[in-house]
Amino acid sequence: MDTHDTQPLDPFRRKMLATAALGVAVAPLGLVRTARAASPTATPTATPTARSAMATSFAPLKRVRAGLLDVEYAEAGPANGPVVILLHGWPYDIHSYVEVAPLLAKLGYRVLVPFLRGYGGTHFVSNDSLRNGQPSALAEDVVQFMDALRIRTAVLGGFDWGARSADIVAALWPERVKALVSVSGYLIGSQAAGQVPLPPEAELQWWYQFYFATERGRAGYDKYRHDFARLIWKLASPKWAFDDATFDRSAASFANADHVDIVVHNYRWRLGLAQGEAKYDALEARLAQFPTISVPTITMEGDANGAPHPPPEAYAKRFGGKYEHRLITGGIGHNLPQEDPHAFAQAIVDADRL
Repeated sequence: MDTHDTQPLDPFRRKMLATAALGVAVAPLGLVRTARAASPTATPTATPTARSAMATSFAPLKRVRAGLLDVEYAEAGPANGPVVILLHGWPYDIHSYVEVAPLLAKLGYRVLVPFLRGYGGTHFVSNDSLRNGQPSALAEDVVQFMDALRIRTAVLGGFDWGARSADIVAALWPERVKALVSVSGYLIGSQAAGQVPLPPEAELQWWYQFYFATERGRAGYDKYRHDFARLIWKLASPKWAFDDATFDRSAASFANADHVDIVVHNYRWRLGLAQGEAKYDALEARLAQFPTISVPTITMEGDANGAPHPPPEAYAKRFGGKYEHRLITGGIGHNLPQEDPHAFAQAIVDADRL
């Protein structure tokens, strides 16, 4: 692979290192152009530019009935713009994209940021639905969300749980994905893979997964979810100096009545300690084969990611189409979109052009 060192035009901008699998040039940040009116199939021609003040909130949130869920989501940009769907992780929420969304909206994109099941104002339509956190269910939520809004294709971007869902949609429903941006790369797994022991130091990084496997862990997370999430933020992004207000904006979404059930089920399912639902068995069987992702993709990693993550050389072969990997430097941790929104927004624009 070729390594490209893109120097910032703005002295306050972090340096971005890009490894371009196909030698595709990375458009520099800060290049100002006039955004043209966008159509659902058009690609905006501008690149993200710095905002004068940090965004801390979205416009009033919207709701849509999508499959099993009543989904609450943020929207920015023109209604007829090419669609970008941004997916958050655990323990984070839509505010991971509170600065990314306006950058993309300014370029003419229609940006949608849904709360995942178990977060914020997203709720199950039926009290009888299993509070299921298995990966295929979360990915199908994305497809149902697109169907509910009559969106045929979109650029998908995500990190943590959101990256896994985006990867799965790109692998199983490639016709719905115009391009993909995935922090930490290929995150598709299986219950069988979860049974394989890791070296002790690697197992230590997954301490919370084993904690959630116990009833004490479930009760502890329920009682201390605010403090627990703050600890994960610090461990996963050790150089990110987030303030109380930034954390509290996201932590409010963990008050969702289904949050603990979804989180605990997700991690217990990975270890084979919780059953999923039979209707997802066929999807999980396909995912267990580790399908290749063929859509144009940019994967990203922060140079200070303290969360468990695979090295890029371990997953590059899983991407069969146009592909680049970017290392974002400057002490960037796990919550890459919120820690360096310009780099993430630029990756969305560039992936759309691959």
